[in-house]
Amino acid sequence: MKILSTGLIAAALITLAGPAAAERYGEQRVVYHVNDFARANAALRNIGNHLDATGDDRTDIVVVTHSGGINFLLDNAQDQKGNTFEMGVLELAKRGVEFRVCANTLSARNLDEGDYSMLEEVIEVVPSGVAEVAHLQQQGYVHLKP
Repeated sequence: MKILSTGLIAAALITLAGPAAAERYGEQRVVYHVNDFARANAALRNIGNHLDATGDDRTDIVVVTHSGGINFLLDNAQDQKGNTFEMGVLELAKRGVEFRVCANTLSARNLDEGDYSMLEEVIEVVPSGVAEVAHLQQQGYVHLKP
């Protein structure tokens, strides 16, 4: 009986995650605000799940990073398990996610484009990370901070 009810729950979840979920949520504009390296994996996972639920073509996601949050976008950045972030970032970029990095943070840390060259095709440098978050909110983006 327990197996049957677990199977029914799983089937219901799969059904909800399909086209019905995308219809439920409609079109969305979201800014994910990352300023802590320790939250980078959670942010990337949340974004993937978000797109799975709403549909790539119905969701506009921008990731704005500043302070320690830029670290996962630097060359050879690794999480605590030694996994790099590059493939996850590139995969989300292919799905339409934009990544923006704070120029103030780069300047304060004496970093330049050469420090994140493997991801430069998916990264836009903006003058200020926090001002970018506020600007996107003024444009109707919902602010999420994993």
